[in-house]
Amino acid sequence: MDPATIVRTVQALGYRRYADFGTDLREHFVSRITPYRIMEAAAREKRSVADHVRHSLEREMENLSRLQSALDPQAVVDLARRIHRARRILVVGADLAASLSWFLAYALLPLGFDAEAPEGSGGNVQHKARLLSRRDLLIAISFGRCLRVTVDAVQLARPRGVPTFGITDSDTTPIARSCDAYLLAPILSSTFTGSYVAPMALLNAIVLACAQLTPRRSLALLRQSEKEYLSGPRWYESLPVAPSPRRVRGKR
Repeated sequence: MDPATIVRTVQALGYRRYADFGTDLREHFVSRITPYRIMEAAAREKRSVADHVRHSLEREMENLSRLQSALDPQAVVDLARRIHRARRILVVGADLAASLSWFLAYALLPLGFDAEAPEGSGGNVQHKARLLSRRDLLIAISFGRCLRVTVDAVQLARPRGVPTFGITDSDTTPIARSCDAYLLAPILSSTFTGSYVAPMALLNAIVLACAQLTPRRSLALLRQSEKEYLSGPRWYESLPVAPSPRRVRGKR
């Protein structure tokens, strides 16, 4: 179909631009995507279980490829600079995204950053957000329709002058619209859990940028745990196997 015809049709529906129609259409579908519908769609496909596995891995690779082609490395560096300036960093993610928030906060600690991923109820997250000031940073991680507890934390922090940064999967998500700035990572998946391969790759890039901004400082901090990593009680070591007792045959 001719693109001009599509634009005229969209305008006849009441939209000024095709981009406005696309945003509305995406929100319409995202609001109806549930784990059940994703599993139902996958079950209708005539694939073997092995084919489903291969297809899932292909989707993961596509997400990584999309992240690599669309991500601006300078935007990651800019976030790393924000993290360096912050007195405290609160990383908010709920449900499955809690694993991402915990990973980022934990990875920032050895580099000398006061980072925390609050656990528990939405009330606990809100109490933590209220303690933040203009000198701190709130990083919110949520995708699709976005979880209320994460969006509420951002909307609680921003009027107080707290810098906010989002990690999400579209320019139109509530996290993207609510935060001062954001980075995108696709989570398209054949499974009902979504795919966190691209968000994990993005988090690793953020941690790397934080370390490389001040490599001497990072090395000095990591050197403090060097001995523990090499020979401390951190790692499992199997006990030496005692030799079997030798059976002595008595003389007759």
